Amino acid sequence: MLPALAVVVVAVCALAAALAAGYRAAGVGVPLAGVVILLLITTVTVRRRRPGMRRRLGYYTPDELLELDTQGLALAVARMLRRDGWRVRLLPAPDRPRLCAQDRGGRQLEVVFRPVAEPLPDEDPPHPHHHRGNGQKPLQLIVHRGSFRARDVQWARRQGNTRLLDGTALRRWAEGTYFGELFSPGS
Repeated sequence: MLPALAVVVVAVCALAAALAAGYRAAGVGVPLAGVVILLLITTVTVRRRRPGMRRRLGYYTPDELLELDTQGLALAVARMLRRDGWRVRLLPAPDRPRLCAQDRGGRQLEVVFRPVAEPLPDEDPPHPHHHRGNGQKPLQLIVHRGSFRARDVQWARRQGNTRLLDGTALRRWAEGTYFGELFSPGS
């Protein structure tokens, strides 16, 4: 605690000395400009820490993730992908929203949200429209707030291009872990 207090005292003294030197050199405009800049920096810092701004930037707490419905979870995942450098399109649907994303390297990602990974017999294919571009089959990401069962993991392995994102990985990602660190999209 003492070293932190010493750093704060030194920073405040240095700031006061800089403002005093500016006043002597250029007049009253320098301290006024310094105070205005400090207020702007403080305002921006406080606003960025607010929950709404933090969420718009793609950072969520575990409690906030639990409160989201499926549409809200889709929006949160879209924001987190954008935070990590992906271009994202949200395809809203009342029962099952989907996302299409592409990173700077041209890799494509389809994101679906459902309680289990294995499709039901009457379920549509994951993505009915075709992607433009390199003709690669896009990677499919299935997001689930809970945990996947062994049969879900086996199903995803059989698909080859499907990755499962369970609740634990989703919370890590929401707290700021980079998407590529959760698992490699190309693997």
